[in-house]
Amino acid sequence: MQEIRIAPDQAGQRFDKFLRRLFPEAGNGFLYKMLRKKNITLNGKKAEGKEILDPGDVVRMYFAQDTFLKLSHKSGVQENDRLPDRYREAYRKYSGVSILYEDERMLVLNKPVGLLTQKAKDGDLSLNEWMIGYLLDSGALSAEELRIFRPSVCNRLDRNTSGLVLCGKSLAGSQYLSELIRTRGIRKFYRTICAGSLTGSATIRGYLTKDTRANKVRLSQTDGEPVCTAYDPLRSNGHYTLLEVELITGKTHQIRAQLADMGHPLIGDFKYGDQTVNRRLKDRYGLDHHLLHAHRIRFPDGRELTAPCPREFERLEKALLDDAESIGTFV
Repeated sequence: MQEIRIAPDQAGQRFDKFLRRLFPEAGNGFLYKMLRKKNITLNGKKAEGKEILDPGDVVRMYFAQDTFLKLSHKSGVQENDRLPDRYREAYRKYSGVSILYEDERMLVLNKPVGLLTQKAKDGDLSLNEWMIGYLLDSGALSAEELRIFRPSVCNRLDRNTSGLVLCGKSLAGSQYLSELIRTRGIRKFYRTICAGSLTGSATIRGYLTKDTRANKVRLSQTDGEPVCTAYDPLRSNGHYTLLEVELITGKTHQIRAQLADMGHPLIGDFKYGDQTVNRRLKDRYGLDHHLLHAHRIRFPDGRELTAPCPREFERLEKALLDDAESIGTFV
């Protein structure tokens, strides 16, 4: 007989979903049969599988040890036994990640430029792996708990966009953050430098469609998913403008595409931007990626968290908006 006591980060999910994660090699029919025959019980009683788990609930499984191991390892490869090492590798490798906030339910991280938020293919290491590696290293998560529940990032940034990323440490935390994002309960503010002069606050609306083959989006006034972005110029010298941008809807490349569409592309954006400006800035300052930073979030209760801008962002801001020699570099 094996026994598992439900931890807080495993609570809040249906019992059958928990069992499917615990036993990836078992089919649904087998699991429901085990429930009917009381080979799997919840708090010592027969269960249907639709129960919502609470912290402290006790799951007992009356299996032989070899059966338990066979059902709980994918394809007999024992993949989950190797995962902690990959997560710890990511935690050791990416020293530029910083923790801005942590409680029992969630983490808020400051992602550096160049790091994927989630891996795009097998073998990638991303912020998501770093976060789990940190939880394993700090003792907030055990390898056994990881086999049943895998913490995850709740919002995504492009590889070369830096800044705030929300992460659920527990199932309850993931559900809480995902619902806030879905209902736009969290307000998200970005910093960027765009080409040209913007002098007044405004809201941009339109419709967006994805071109997956080109990995780009296209804007129109009639077709696609509705998108909405608000911006507030903070500083301008007539050639470049430092903007605070509020992402009201959160679609792929939304800020980059909408500002480019109105003639004020992000500097360093070789996908949507002004290539003459970009080449000039790359040659002069080494800027080889778009300059966009998820700077500030505001929760429904008014709490705010701020991620400091990267040094490269501050260097470009000073060079383009403070130094007199930058005047006249925008074409």
